[in-house]
Amino acid sequence: MEENIDKDSFLTIAKISSGLYKDKNSKFHYYAFPVKTEEEIKEQQAELRKKYYDARHHCFAYVLGRDGDIFRASDDGEPNHSAGDPILGQIRSNNLTNILIVVVRYFGGTKLGVSGLIQAYKTSASLAIEENEIIEELVKEQVQIKFPYPAMNEVMKLVKRLDLEILHQKMELDCEMTLEFREKLRPSVLEFLEESQDIEILGLE
Repeated sequence: MEENIDKDSFLTIAKISSGLYKDKNSKFHYYAFPVKTEEEIKEQQAELRKKYYDARHHCFAYVLGRDGDIFRASDDGEPNHSAGDPILGQIRSNNLTNILIVVVRYFGGTKLGVSGLIQAYKTSASLAIEENEIIEELVKEQVQIKFPYPAMNEVMKLVKRLDLEILHQKMELDCEMTLEFREKLRPSVLEFLEESQDIEILGLE
């Protein structure tokens, strides 16, 4: 449990990247997408299948979740482990998550062999990552609180001290506020809120 609280960040990519890699007249169109859900993954794949409707192979790999424990790799008709696994290997070697890489292949008339395919898909995935930007994302939580207006000063001290972000606030005699914070700050935030007699926790997520 302690380990997860310390590890409240992960590496992912900042944007969509794409390009073309060629090997012996075969064309490999590669794409990398930042994604958070399997639904997003299906949408991106559907768009590429429309765009490259005449391509025989849409090989891909994705990794999701802070710990990268949701993942899949597909050879999509290429020899077993010659496409999906090399793509997944590049994602893993860069310690990335919340990422989808798709490589669309058009056969150029010359067979590459299994080792040639592995190298081509590995290179395509590597280029998709190189041409992107790797960023660190924080795992964040939110808390909704309610307090009388005179306690505003106390709340703002907490916000400033722990560098919390105010997502929403309603200022009346009874104030409401939604605060966002790094996961590892959870014990400090909760300790402060629970010690205050004026602040009521409405929800925590």
